[in-house]
Amino acid sequence: MNYHTRKWVKPEDLNPNQSLFGGRLLQWIDEEAALYAVIQLENKKIVTKFISEINFVSSAKQGDIIEIGIEVTRFGSTSVTLACQVRNKMTHQTIITVDRIVMVNLDEDGNPAPHGKTKVEFVKDRLKPKESDEDFH
Repeated sequence: MNYHTRKWVKPEDLNPNQSLFGGRLLQWIDEEAALYAVIQLENKKIVTKFISEINFVSSAKQGDIIEIGIEVTRFGSTSVTLACQVRNKMTHQTIITVDRIVMVNLDEDGNPAPHGKTKVEFVKDRLKPKESDEDFH
């Protein structure tokens, strides 16, 4: 699992029990999944199709730093399926797990569209070296 984003739990993120509000955490997860899919599929037109069972394992409190981990579990022809784990940055205690988040690639008209991807790609591998960089190889 690769952890890409950290969040600091602030007073406005708390529920009446003074722990992290589940809805806020799900908002952060949905945003992180969308960003991950946009980068992987190289298309800004991505939507959340499905989120599987959400397992709240432990809570986070004000002042905790959490990190959101995302990994690809499957590429479909028009979608990418992700798994997510959120943990406490300092203790590595799991806060929440989500087995499946399905993100769908859309065309200009908002219809599901093939993306042509079959494996995880890293942005650095897609970038072409600048001419000045080639001098150092």
